Amino acid sequence: MEFLYALLTGLAAGLHASTWGMYKDSPHEGFTWPKYFRSAVVGAVYGPIVWALSGLDVTTAQGVFLLWGSTYLVERLTLEIWKTFLRTEDQSKYFIPMQLHVFGKVVESKRDRYLAAIAYVGGIALVGWGLFEAYGAYRLGNLNWNPYLILLILSCGGWISAFGGAWKDAPLEGFQTFKFFRSPIIAYLYAFMAAKLTDNFIIIVLCSIGFTIATIETYKTFFFPSKPRGKFAGKPIHFPEMLQKRQKFVPLYVGIWVFVITMGVLAFLGGPYQSLV
Repeated sequence: MEFLYALLTGLAAGLHASTWGMYKDSPHEGFTWPKYFRSAVVGAVYGPIVWALSGLDVTTAQGVFLLWGSTYLVERLTLEIWKTFLRTEDQSKYFIPMQLHVFGKVVESKRDRYLAAIAYVGGIALVGWGLFEAYGAYRLGNLNWNPYLILLILSCGGWISAFGGAWKDAPLEGFQTFKFFRSPIIAYLYAFMAAKLTDNFIIIVLCSIGFTIATIETYKTFFFPSKPRGKFAGKPIHFPEMLQKRQKFVPLYVGIWVFVITMGVLAFLGGPYQSLV
């Protein structure tokens, strides 16, 4: 039964990403069910894997809440690596290329992109190993740093996202101060929330970025539905019928948020937990 809970939690994370992705892109690219369910399938696959590796108790609201946020990041990271480094696609339809590019110039060489992918994934693996070792030292009592200093370090994914976004977008759309500082601030807040529910460094990092992505994408997609996303700025709408058809998916999206928020509220009402702060 726990496996099923983990699978459904991962599916919910993937469907959430699928829905905002479809909502923003379909007027420009059209809609297909395989593309829509891509993130849902990836999320459903990763849910049980993250659950098994983390040991989260998915029979509790705390476990479901943390698993959703963690799986969200793993799913997003996987697809972004694929789109950035591995997929070969015509980039002329984008204002901001989705494929690896340097100051707006797309890296066409597959070899160079694959080498960059290896370096990128290797860097992530190195960070993961460091977190694992640091968490082990913390549990053994050998890491006696102030918890809020540890939390600041664990929320650094927000800064990585900010610098990465500026590197990718600023050469084409200019530097935006609010956009730059948005991710670090939100990531710290979510890291703090996760740290109230667990002391697991890796889960805190995953949740801080996973929930940050879910929140920011919701804000950008549904609070400004008429504003084209940066990658489609100035590009024509080829499928205007999707401006109406996409509305049918909004109840599902809202329902997932209600589920996640409910799990979060129940988690914070429960406890006590072995938490970082």
